[in-house]
Amino acid sequence: MNDKITPQEPQLPKRFYKDVSIEAAASQGGNDTSGFAVLLDGRSLKTPGKKPFVLPNEGLAELVADEWRAQTDFINPATMPVTKISNSAIDGIVGREAEVLADIVAFAGSDLLCYRADSPVELVKRQADAWNPVLTWAKDTFGANFVLAEGVMPVAQPEETLAAFAQELSDFSALQIGALHVLTTLSGSAILALAHARGVLNAQAAWAAANIDEDFQIEQWGADAEAAERRQKRWAEFEAASQIVKLASPAGAD
Repeated sequence: MNDKITPQEPQLPKRFYKDVSIEAAASQGGNDTSGFAVLLDGRSLKTPGKKPFVLPNEGLAELVADEWRAQTDFINPATMPVTKISNSAIDGIVGREAEVLADIVAFAGSDLLCYRADSPVELVKRQADAWNPVLTWAKDTFGANFVLAEGVMPVAQPEETLAAFAQELSDFSALQIGALHVLTTLSGSAILALAHARGVLNAQAAWAAANIDEDFQIEQWGADAEAAERRQKRWAEFEAASQIVKLASPAGAD
């Protein structure tokens, strides 16, 4: 007799709405919150924490609305990364911006870009070609001079470098900070995340730079189907965070 219990997949909620629209938040019952809300059958979406789900501009609200429109018989949160990141920012980052920014700065203290392979030659070259220009940008633009190391032995970054990095993050909104945190954790690099947010690298270039080591290993040993599927899901979330960083900026509202 086999007593092994097979874990069941969590049951997804059924789609309960027909129409998805957006509306200026200020027009909803006298609510003076600026921005745009997403409506399901005319009712304003709320976050899991029951806060008003209000986004800073129409373009970002439309991205979320499109995710809700794309749901079929069931609502699958895994296919709604813009909604997920936005919920997390509204519920968990508003009022805690300094704490989350400090976490991003701490990540920069042991950043992917600062730890280099010592061999083989081709991998060393690929890392240098992709990462050195980003580090040069950080040094020339806001004075963050990061120290490099070979291998995995930890290297302490100068306090003034991390202070300069922190200062460069100071103008981001809570929504952008949430997206930056996602970009950082998915890429392993706060520096790449910031460079992308500032327009130095597009999303594809930042993602490629973050995956140099993995891609090199795939070339040597071949791809794994499960790993490839996980990477595709991570890319979808990375792309969603990229869209939020751009659209939640003042320029993104234009």
